[in-house]
Amino acid sequence: MSGLRRGFATYTVRVAQFQAAQADTVIAPSLLAADFARLAEAAAAVEGAVDWLHVDVMDNHFVPNLTLGPPIVKSLKAATGIPLDCHLMIEDPARWAVGYAELGAYNVTFHAEAADDPVALAKDLRTAGAKAGLAIDRDTAVEDYLDLLPEFDTLLIMTIKAGFGGQQFIPAMLDKVRTARAHASGGHLELRIEVDGGIADDTIAAAAEAGADAFVAGTAVYGADDPADAARRLRARADAARSPH
Repeated sequence: MSGLRRGFATYTVRVAQFQAAQADTVIAPSLLAADFARLAEAAAAVEGAVDWLHVDVMDNHFVPNLTLGPPIVKSLKAATGIPLDCHLMIEDPARWAVGYAELGAYNVTFHAEAADDPVALAKDLRTAGAKAGLAIDRDTAVEDYLDLLPEFDTLLIMTIKAGFGGQQFIPAMLDKVRTARAHASGGHLELRIEVDGGIADDTIAAAAEAGADAFVAGTAVYGADDPADAARRLRARADAARSPH
């Protein structure tokens, strides 16, 4: 077999493996909607029904709210085997982000609007053992960051304004999801596209159809009587919407 043909065969296998992996829907309940006094119980309540736990880190500077930080992530890591998806809504992520990776976070996502050198920080996160994620807030154009996506594992697109839970889903934000998915597919990028904000039974299908494959849901999961059942229901809706018709 010629070198060109071998290279093409290897590439084809790699793309097929990636497509198979991306067929999996990721459900990531947001602990922002859980009882902060019972976070270990909140994690246990969705064990086996979800893929990640979404940890919203807010610093009262980048966004006007103050929430979880490194000590909580350290405790959660010891309390649950569910991978932690840390979303840093903070100023100066270059100062703090790697610390979350070192604490064992599976995925660390920081905001494009707060980062001076997103690519360098992504490399630092990967070196520290975490997946690297880039977040785009409501008023930020995704087109400005498409060329950076090969350096990231996750693109998180806010479908609300970052900073508060319980907001209403903004359908217009799905245009960003479509743009990013088309770019990722065209470049055969190994990229999760995550949506965050107002994801619930009546919105998750539209987000999935637009090209998202990872879904943050707060109130829809932890506001339910049975959080695990709520998560399974969300997965079923997303899977149905993502399946070829």
